[in-house]
Amino acid sequence: MLRRSAPDPQLLELFERAGANAERGAALLRDTLAAVPDADAQVREVSHCEHEGDRITHSILSRLAEQGRRTHLDAADVHALAVALDDVVDFAEEAADQLGRYRVEAPMEQAEAIGDLLVAATHEVTVTLHELRNGMDLMAHLVEIHRLEDEADQLVRAAVAQLFAHGIDPMIVIRWKDIFETLEESVDACERVANVLEGITLKQRSRR
Repeated sequence: MLRRSAPDPQLLELFERAGANAERGAALLRDTLAAVPDADAQVREVSHCEHEGDRITHSILSRLAEQGRRTHLDAADVHALAVALDDVVDFAEEAADQLGRYRVEAPMEQAEAIGDLLVAATHEVTVTLHELRNGMDLMAHLVEIHRLEDEADQLVRAAVAQLFAHGIDPMIVIRWKDIFETLEESVDACERVANVLEGITLKQRSRR
């Protein structure tokens, strides 16, 4: 990823803003999951985060176009990282919207647990992006993001299996299955962020 040109502070700051916005969106989603069915205010706040994420992504891609090959990051890495960060918030917003759209009447413990894992994963993303700016070693944080994604994946599988095992209203099963899968997509997007950053780290090491 790193060329011989100097790091672009503005681009790195935009990535930090995207990470912080993703972490805020995840925290708001966790609050939304706990507050249903009275979560309209939280849903609106998650939506605001999604719009802010779109603005930051646009700024990142505009900065990339402006800098061209002068940026110290490979264009493909910048694009992939921006899209993955945006996906974290997009899926968080979709999950929050599903809660209202499906008229979910009560919180579900497993969903809140997945929300906690998403918050933890986005926090690691935020820290990692900060350390990317400072040239620090990212690997411990990347490993933790992978661990959190694996834990979320197992929790989603168990939650969906429990829905079917308990023989509740089929419509409730379908709705919560969709919500669980959307939550999983948001955590998966954190892992995609980690994958891009891992590739960046390997490129850095190979050029030393």
